[in-house]
Amino acid sequence: FQYLRRFDQGCDLDRFWYEAHSVEGSPAECLQLFLLHCGIVDPSWAELRNFTWFLNIQLRDCEQSVFCNPDFVQDTLRGF
Repeated sequence: FQYLRRFDQGCDLDRFWYEAHSVEGSPAECLQLFLLHCGIVDPSWAELRNFTWFLNIQLRDCEQSVFCNPDFVQDTLRGF
């Protein structure tokens, strides 16, 4: 949710890191962003769960990868 929220606000995500246990927005805003970005017109709860699970895994792996670390790659992958 933290990534999607910042993405919708046009923020630079290259230097953003997930903040565990921090609370942002409301449950309604969270659901609205998931519905907007999941890519399915009328998703089931299972489809939303799968979308959030997959997105979470991808973003976690990205944060842990040295190749996605802006301090390591400098400006060679800006916006990637």
